[in-house]
Amino acid sequence: MAKQDYYDVLGVSKNASAAEIKKAYRKMAIKYHPDKNPDDKAAEEKFKIAAEAYEVLSDPNKKARYDQFGHQAFEGAGGFGGGGMNMDDIFSQFGDIFGGAFGGGFGGFGGQRQRTPRGSNLRIRVKLTLEEIANGVEKKVKVKRKKQAPGVTYKTCTTCNGTGQVTRVTNTILGRMQTASPCTTCGGSGQIIDHRPSNADANGFVVEEETVSIKIPPGIEDGMQLKVSGKGNAAPGNGISGDLLVAISQEVHPKLQREGDNLHYDLYVSVPDAILGASVEIETVTGKVRLKIEPGVQSGKILRLRGKGIPNINGYNKGDLLVHVNVWTPKTLNKEQKTFFETMRHNEHFAPKPESSDKSFFEKVKDMFS
Repeated sequence: MAKQDYYDVLGVSKNASAAEIKKAYRKMAIKYHPDKNPDDKAAEEKFKIAAEAYEVLSDPNKKARYDQFGHQAFEGAGGFGGGGMNMDDIFSQFGDIFGGAFGGGFGGFGGQRQRTPRGSNLRIRVKLTLEEIANGVEKKVKVKRKKQAPGVTYKTCTTCNGTGQVTRVTNTILGRMQTASPCTTCGGSGQIIDHRPSNADANGFVVEEETVSIKIPPGIEDGMQLKVSGKGNAAPGNGISGDLLVAISQEVHPKLQREGDNLHYDLYVSVPDAILGASVEIETVTGKVRLKIEPGVQSGKILRLRGKGIPNINGYNKGDLLVHVNVWTPKTLNKEQKTFFETMRHNEHFAPKPESSDKSFFEKVKDMFS
C-alpha cells in the first residue's frame, strides 16, 4: 500500500517553515492522541503516521532527502528516519510538542501510562566497498537474536495487578506524598511468565539466527550508523523488540581515495606519453573509462571528471573524480637512451618554460581545498 505524502499528512505546503510544521504536527497529535481516542486503532495509526511525518520534515537533512526521493529515500534504512515508530518512540522523542495539553505533560496517557517493555538493541558492523557505497546495495546479514520461545505464556503480575506500576504513600512534614514507580517484579510490563518451555531462559527467550535484509543508500560514509527497527532482541510479554544498529565501515580501495563526495586517482604516465599524448583507461566506481591525455601534459596537472564521484547522501548531487597526472621518470637508462637525452639536454625545446596557466604546487593545493 502506497504511503501518504508527509506534507499531506500534516496539511502543510512544501514551503512551510519549521514553526509551521511543528504547529501542524501538534494539532494532529493532540487530535489523535490516545487519551482522547481510547481503544481507537484508526486514531492510533494516524497518531503514529503524524509522528513519522514530523520526524522527517522537522530534520533539515531528512527533509531534503524526502523532497528529492520521496519515501524511497528511507526504505530499509530506519536510521534515516521514518517507518516502524511505536508509542514509546514517539513519547520519548516528541514530548515537548504537547506541553501541558494532557495534564502531566508527555509522561504518558493521563500521566499514568503503563510502560511498554522494550528489548535490547543489537549492534553489528558491515564492511562496504567503494563501489557499493557509490551505487547503494542491499546486504543480507545473519543475526543471532533473542525471541520468545514457542509455547511460552504470560499471566498478570500479582504485585502491580497488571498496571506495571506500584504506588507508595509516604508521610512527610508536608503531608502524605504519593509516588509511582515501575514494578520490580515484572519490570513494568504488567505480566510475568506463567509457563516456560524447558529450552527457554528465565525470561522465556531462545536465541535464533535470522537473516536480515539491509538496504544501504548511496553515498553513506564510513562511521555512519543505520537502524533497522524491530530486529533487535525481543521483549517479555507483548513488549516491543529492540533495534538492529548497523555501523558502516568502508574498505580501502586499491586505486581510489575518497574525500567527501569526491574521489582521487593517481595516474602515472611515461615521458613519451606525456610528450606525445595518449589515451589511457582508468578505473571508476561505475566501471572503467577512457581518458585522453593531451600532448605536453605536465606532472601535477589535475583532470576533473564531473559526476564520476560519490552521490551525496542527502541526494543533492554527485561528486567528481579528480585524476592527478604524474609523469614517471625512469631511474635507469641504457646507453642508447642515455645518449639521446644527452643530446637533448641543451636543446632549447626541452628547457622549462612555464606558462601563466601552469599553476604552482601551492596554487593547486589551494584550488583543491577551495
